[in-house]
Amino acid sequence: MTIYVDADACPVIRVIEEVSAKMHVPVVFLCDEHHVLTPGTGRVQVVASGPDAVDLALINQCRGGDLVITQDYGVAALALGKGAYGLHPGGKQYTDENISGLLMDRHLAGRARRSGKRHLRGPAKRTPEDDRRFRESLERIILAQAERPGDREEGTRE
Repeated sequence: MTIYVDADACPVIRVIEEVSAKMHVPVVFLCDEHHVLTPGTGRVQVVASGPDAVDLALINQCRGGDLVITQDYGVAALALGKGAYGLHPGGKQYTDENISGLLMDRHLAGRARRSGKRHLRGPAKRTPEDDRRFRESLERIILAQAERPGDREEGTRE
């Protein structure tokens, strides 16, 4: 397993570093050239800026059994399609059972924004509880994968 992080504006980089070091899991932080990352562990991969450049690089690299950490539901759906695990920085695991609903919610919110009928607020301020929940989810996924090496192949998921 390798952890791939959509690191542009990722609020849990330090938690990922701590957990990946403790559990000896390699991590790759992907960001565009306009973001400067200096994590203490893991590898930083800088890609050219442009629409979806980081997303495409991440999806091209991840494989079945890897873990993708992203806030982007589209990226999560593509990762699941490759047999990777997906995790939101809020701690919610993306699954085959919930990804369609999340994508539909994103679509409907976009339609509402474009129509001007609905004003959406940004995300709530991050709390220590959010970090705790994310850490627990991250550790749970890593441990589950370690217990089942080879079970997840490209295109198959739990």
